[in-house]
Amino acid sequence: MASYYKVESPKERFTVEEYIEFDKNSEERWEYFDGVVVSMSGGTLAHNQISVNLLSELRENASNACEVLPADMRFKVPKAPPYRYADIVVVCGPPVIEKVQGLDVLVNPSLIIQILSPSTEADNRGQKFVSYKSIESFREYLLVAQDRPSITHYVRQTDGSWLRTDIEGLDNEIEIVTLSSKISLREIYALVDFPADDV
Repeated sequence: MASYYKVESPKERFTVEEYIEFDKNSEERWEYFDGVVVSMSGGTLAHNQISVNLLSELRENASNACEVLPADMRFKVPKAPPYRYADIVVVCGPPVIEKVQGLDVLVNPSLIIQILSPSTEADNRGQKFVSYKSIESFREYLLVAQDRPSITHYVRQTDGSWLRTDIEGLDNEIEIVTLSSKISLREIYALVDFPADDV
């Protein structure tokens, strides 16, 4: 997500049940890890431009078998319960929804996309990726920089390992394996204003 910070609240730590109730009654999006609740709101202009571009391109390239869902879709992460949020998720096949205290939680995301910022990059590359690997249906992961045209792309191999590819520059394109399609970085970063040295 664009940014996060520890929630300012009367409680320093939440139980899972308290967190779900808190998130359910909030107009913002919140994540939970080991008792700490963090806000997932506050995207920059570049973050929102990239998100809209990706949603548009992914939906245009998705077949009837796959559905592209925006940032509000909670999804289940067995290694980091009860659920998480990403900037974009793609589910192929019928969405499997689990109810968690009345909330819809997607069980079977295939592709997860995070748009990076300085405050989230280390977590998205590290702890979150490790926990996402516990999702059985998870096959593809995109980490999209917002300060330069750069994408880190992971694809799960048949032996369970993850193949990493780094794509740099507006003149290159990325193959979205989940959708069997290619998208240029120029389309992903349309309207984003970079410093001259970064393009």
